[in-house]
Amino acid sequence: MSNKQEAEKLIVKTFGNFSLSYKGQVITGKNKNSESQFSSLMQILLHAGEKGVERELLEESLFKNRDLHNIHHTTQSVIYNAKKRLKEYDLPDVNYIYQRNGVYYWTDKIPVEEDARLFEEYVVEARSIREDEESIPVYMKAIHLYKGDFLDSQLSTSWIARENWRYRSIFTEAVRECAARLRRNDEYEMLVDLGNYATQVQPFSDWETLTMEGYVFLKRYKEAEDLYARTIDLYLEEQGIRPSSKMNDLINKLGEQLEFPHEMLEDIQDRLSEEGEDLGGYVCSYPVFVGIYQSISRFLERSGTPVFLMLCSIVDSKGNVLGEGKKLNELSERLGDAIQKSVRRSDIINKYSKSQYLILLTNTTRKNCEIVQKRINKSFMINRQRIHVKYYVNNVLL
Repeated sequence: MSNKQEAEKLIVKTFGNFSLSYKGQVITGKNKNSESQFSSLMQILLHAGEKGVERELLEESLFKNRDLHNIHHTTQSVIYNAKKRLKEYDLPDVNYIYQRNGVYYWTDKIPVEEDARLFEEYVVEARSIREDEESIPVYMKAIHLYKGDFLDSQLSTSWIARENWRYRSIFTEAVRECAARLRRNDEYEMLVDLGNYATQVQPFSDWETLTMEGYVFLKRYKEAEDLYARTIDLYLEEQGIRPSSKMNDLINKLGEQLEFPHEMLEDIQDRLSEEGEDLGGYVCSYPVFVGIYQSISRFLERSGTPVFLMLCSIVDSKGNVLGEGKKLNELSERLGDAIQKSVRRSDIINKYSKSQYLILLTNTTRKNCEIVQKRINKSFMINRQRIHVKYYVNNVLL
């Protein structure tokens, strides 16, 4: 196909934000209402391709089941205005949209290149190629066409929601299959790139494990450790949710593979030591906190040293733990600072969620736990604020 023919395609982007362009010009509407109807019309019509769109489905997509006096006439008005708009962008003067037997079609005189359709075609092509070395570039080409959810600002529309789910599934399988072929060919640099890209466009889907796997096999241990810490923080702190059990299992399993060259014990000890001389408790991610808790529990079985687990929750005036809110991030950070100032260096702190912290108070008594609570309150409370901290304390031995 000549460059001229390529340039005269109608280019449709559906992954992420919707866009329509012709000869380098982005086609847009003139006002919000008409733009919405124009976009809805072009989205469903161009995506349908040669199959066309039945009138009922088209009208449902355009008007979301609104009770219109004459919906067929209103549909014709939207199509008429769309044709006028398309002519303004130097498209050939043809009948862009026509109807036959109750089905609407886009003209075959103006070719369409849609990213979603191209993505699916590349995936089908890649699956048909037996040789890994030949299929991997095709998989990567397909995967990089996927920029996020299909028409993500219109996911409340039923046909778009169905297609979005289908494309997410295709993308997931494509990434998994591509990863399997990269492993078989020891292409771990590419596996790192694949994991990073998949995480970017489909976050909170465990794709960080691919990047971690690549780092481990490339012996890029520092980057693997940093990724581990960032991922746990992102899931537990910024989003207030836990990583899936699958992700935890995989990351912990991969973390166990970290190997270091033979070193003198003094050098290893230097690497294990904390940097700086920060005062206050030791702040760590949830998996590290779990490991420390389990280790201390075993130690206590023999030593009997008193250790207490404290849960600190930010609550409202009625005692309800705070959920989302404009001030929650600031309150959470303030509570974290108050806790770190109020405990000893030997105590362990974890930000369990945006509104809750866990503390392991070592070699102490229940009375001293109450003293810690008072210190935290003194540092956290400002004036007569209604928000306060609720505490629960258990002996680790119980």
